[in-house]
Amino acid sequence: MVNARDLVVRGEDWYGRELGPGTTYTGCTFYDTDWTEVVNEGAVFDECVFSGVRFNASRHTGAAFTNCSFRKCGFFDARFEQCKFLGSRFEQSTFGLLEVTGGDWSFTGLRGADLRKAGFDGVRLREADLTAARLQGASLVRCDLSGAALGGAVLKDADLRGSDLSSLDPLAAEVAGARIDLEQAVVVATALGFRLG
Repeated sequence: MVNARDLVVRGEDWYGRELGPGTTYTGCTFYDTDWTEVVNEGAVFDECVFSGVRFNASRHTGAAFTNCSFRKCGFFDARFEQCKFLGSRFEQSTFGLLEVTGGDWSFTGLRGADLRKAGFDGVRLREADLTAARLQGASLVRCDLSGAALGGAVLKDADLRGSDLSSLDPLAAEVAGARIDLEQAVVVATALGFRLG
């Protein structure tokens, strides 16, 4: 059990470390820390800064990263299940093979993020900033994207089935080849000004 506040962690090797419930970091900063294959079961990080942290092949379940900042971090093959990222911001980070299942990523800042081939399933992304995000071939299935900023997003060949697309302007994003269901097609047609029936 850890309850740390304003701690600065620099260059440490956390490879394979296990984090569990009762572990809380508030206002802490992590520089160039190796989190490869970390197993995180319910730890909480609030208003923390992660810079140059490698989350590769790490697994996170029921964890919280609220109002955190991630800069130049690597998330290759990272898995997040039922985690909270409310209000967190990502800059110059990489997300190869990222998989997110459930959880709340509302108000996250993913502007310009390269999320090609990333997978989001049943994730709440309300009012997330996905402006100019690269989502070619990504999976955003059954996600709540209400109020999300999608201007300039590249959604070519993305799987969007079952997601809330009410805030998507098809003329302000690249959507060629994106996969949607019939109910979503009605929403998109309405956004384009068509009258149905």
